Amino acid sequence: MTGTAPEPGIDTAPADPLRDDPATVYAGVAGEVVGREEQLRAMLAVLVAGRNLLLEGPPGTGKSTALRAIARHCGVPLSMVEGNAEMTPQKMLGHHDPAAVLQHGYRAEDFVPGPLPAAMDAGGLLYVEEFNRLPEDTLNTLLTAMSEGELTVPRFGLVTAKPGFRVIAAMNPYDNIGTTRVSVSVYDRLCRLSVGYQSEAEEIEIVLRRTAAEKELARTAVRLVRLTRTHPQLRSGCSVRGAIDLVLLVRALRELGGRPADGDDMRAAARLALSSKIVVDEAFGLTAEDIIDSVLDEVVGAPADAGPQP
Repeated sequence: MTGTAPEPGIDTAPADPLRDDPATVYAGVAGEVVGREEQLRAMLAVLVAGRNLLLEGPPGTGKSTALRAIARHCGVPLSMVEGNAEMTPQKMLGHHDPAAVLQHGYRAEDFVPGPLPAAMDAGGLLYVEEFNRLPEDTLNTLLTAMSEGELTVPRFGLVTAKPGFRVIAAMNPYDNIGTTRVSVSVYDRLCRLSVGYQSEAEEIEIVLRRTAAEKELARTAVRLVRLTRTHPQLRSGCSVRGAIDLVLLVRALRELGGRPADGDDMRAAARLALSSKIVVDEAFGLTAEDIIDSVLDEVVGAPADAGPQP
């Protein structure tokens, strides 16, 4: 390829799309996301400053929703990686096509990039969910990419990140089952933002937007899931996803017709929607359904023919 030499003093480096009119991006994202104004400003500030971001908080707090909106308004791709023990360094980096290697040996054109070099080459956001579930050696593959914007891939060569590349990690600090200790060197390359549950009014608005339900049903569903978060017999409660699922299931049960044995669609929907989203403290000897029933009775009242509650 040939080209014209740039004039002296003219910066020919490509622009970083995350730094192009951040105020307009913030206004657009804030118009899509319910609440979270300060958290959105913080997220965008980190990305505009060219740094990498760690979002720390329980699941179901809108982290991926906000990132999708940011990527869309900035015009950059968003790649999502699920953190687990099977995400080895080889899967993160990529591999050479085995058939081509047998035929030609190792060639750059036969390399199949993994999510990290692909995001670097595209100048996009690499979003790693369950960050602390990645194996330690996989976490270490991110170090030079985050700090230097470069990555050396064996038998391929140097990958240089294009403007717009950032790493966004998300992790639940309250879950320590199957997790990996994140080293200080990894933390040192990240800016941390704590993301918690939103207010009751904001969660009701989220449910209304996602389900178009009547407001009273949305309010009841949100009240129910919020009580699970502080329930003394639960290790962890539901996010707003539980309220969304509950509303959708109540509607579906009503459309199906017929009635459950106890005549209570709300109770049937709550057991279906929430029993997979709570973690029961085994010391109390109760089932998830026991606790859901008791919380539901607190919110809407026990049915007239209900027996003793646990």
